[in-house]
Amino acid sequence: MDFIDKLTKDSEQGRKKFAVLVDPDKSTAVSLKKLAVSAEKSHVDFFFFGGSLLMHGNGEEQIRILRESSTIPVILFPGSSLQIFPNAHGILLLSLISGRNPEMLIGKHVESAAILKASGLEIIPTGYILVESGSPTSVSYISNTMPVPSNKPDIAACTALAGEMLGLKVIYLDAGSGAINPVPARMISQVKKEISIPLIVGGGITDPGKAKEALDAGADVIVIGNAIEKDPDLIQAISEVVQNSHEP
Repeated sequence: MDFIDKLTKDSEQGRKKFAVLVDPDKSTAVSLKKLAVSAEKSHVDFFFFGGSLLMHGNGEEQIRILRESSTIPVILFPGSSLQIFPNAHGILLLSLISGRNPEMLIGKHVESAAILKASGLEIIPTGYILVESGSPTSVSYISNTMPVPSNKPDIAACTALAGEMLGLKVIYLDAGSGAINPVPARMISQVKKEISIPLIVGGGITDPGKAKEALDAGADVIVIGNAIEKDPDLIQAISEVVQNSHEP
């Protein structure tokens, strides 16, 4: 069963998932091995691998370390068309549907299409929606787009619904790396009510309470990165929240 089929089935059955976001520019061989061992013990479901920039990291080598150190699938979360590494398991093919920059809607995808086809990666068509989080983020700057205002859940819901109608298989609500505020629960709930495909939520989830709030509001997958970089022990605490959030 591939990523999309499994995630869709788990979503329908109310089984929540936990993804750890790995930024290649903030990772070393030693830190990746430690992270992989800790994530394996804590039953993390996925590694999302990527960042807005790729200044220092050797992506293929870092993915090799993750794969050799754990059994957790590595899914690319690319900040650009340069972040395509065929030794990952799959790639979130992000279409930035909250913005109006054609390069992020389709342009970069055209440039990468032949490479992606040859890569053997599972392609996961993803409607990516940036949400205002209290301060400018790297993603909004790099993508040259404005996020959806955090107090406009109706705009996010209609955007997500349009993405599903266009054939996208997953919706990703993201407050951005290092966000001050997470995606509001009201927005998560309204988006979840409008769509029938899995919903991923990330950005600003810094403690178990915020993780539970996002899951209770309807997130099928929560993504945490910066908070774990600052406090590695948070992995276990978040994992327990995810495990306890499975619907009967």
